[in-house]
Amino acid sequence: MAKTETKTIKLKQIGSPIRRPESQKKILIGLGLGKMHREVVLQDTAEVRGAIAKLPHMVAVID
Repeated sequence: MAKTETKTIKLKQIGSPIRRPESQKKILIGLGLGKMHREVVLQDTAEVRGAIAKLPHMVAVID
């Protein structure tokens, strides 16, 4: 049986959460970020894509 390959997405925080609405801070924490220049690798799901869409000024997708 073939193993299905899960797609991942690598994110880097490029914006500071200081002086941002509480909802944006919570989205960053939910993504596993919160401090500048942190990087995380997450599964590429619709939920993660939606969170990225809400924070395009604070999160960058890295190849």
